[in-house]
Parts: sequence; C-alpha cells; structure tokens
Amino acid sequence: MSIATIIIALVLMFVAFKVLTGILKFGAIIAVLLIAAYLVSQGIV
Repeated sequence: MSIATIIIALVLMFVAFKVLTGILKFGAIIAVLLIAAYLVSQGIV
C-alpha cells in the first residue's frame, strides 16, 4: 500500500468523521477502507 493511498484514505475518513453522524459515519469509514483495499489488490495504486 503506497503512502499516497494511506494519506488519501485518512483524509477521507477524517472528512467523513467530521461531516457524518452515527451509523453513516462508520459506513463511510468502512467504504473508504474497502475501496482502498480493492485498489491496492488490483494494483491500481
């Protein structure tokens, strides 16, 4: 996993944490992690 991918995922999670509330917050964080894992597994990033 590249450093850029980790930084982008952290920024997106931070934004989701600030903007969203409750169950949506955790759903967004999980979605970001899954997308990052998928991109890495496909060799895109």
